[in-house]
Amino acid sequence: MSASFTYGDVIFDFCDVLLDWRPRLAIEGVVSADVADRLFDRSDPYGFWHYDELSDLGWSEERILADYAAHHGIGNVPVPQSPELQAFRTYFIRQRLALAGMLPGMATLLRDLDAAGVRCWGLTNFTTKFVDAARELFPELSLLRDIVVSSAERIHKPDPEIYRRAVARFGVDPAHAAFVDDKQRNADAASAAVPGLTGIRFTDAASLRPLLLA
Repeated sequence: MSASFTYGDVIFDFCDVLLDWRPRLAIEGVVSADVADRLFDRSDPYGFWHYDELSDLGWSEERILADYAAHHGIGNVPVPQSPELQAFRTYFIRQRLALAGMLPGMATLLRDLDAAGVRCWGLTNFTTKFVDAARELFPELSLLRDIVVSSAERIHKPDPEIYRRAVARFGVDPAHAAFVDDKQRNADAASAAVPGLTGIRFTDAASLRPLLLA
């Protein structure tokens, strides 16, 4: 018997919903652990995570590396060959390795939604380079009919405009659509930005499935 569905359209976030993204994997075995620790130090206001957000907003890799060097110099003198900067360069070269896989159960859920006649879409704070790589690596992502990517739009979640832009581009009826994100604030922002759109916070595929398919 075919599954029945709750929503005609489901819009998915990528990282920590569809994808297991672990950026440190891209430099493991190439960069020493202490250098990696400094690069990924969340207490550094100009560390990896700061530039990851700017990357999602459309900053180029060259601009990020130059800005990182400028903020990690000795006094006012940049250190272009610092180990951390070299590690950041290595990350960009090997960043496909950060895509560890699809999260458990999500490939099957995408296939089942598609088989049930549910249209699936993507809306992600990510780069087009990463999205293209993910679609090459994981065939089930081809079931997403279109994807709005923050780096191309130069805005990111939870900016209300990116939700409105996605719904308009996909041509979905918000009253019969859901947006799934691992962050509650992004799910809430979707519902606030587009009346009728249901924001769902993702925890795991097993919990999400009954919300989308009966």
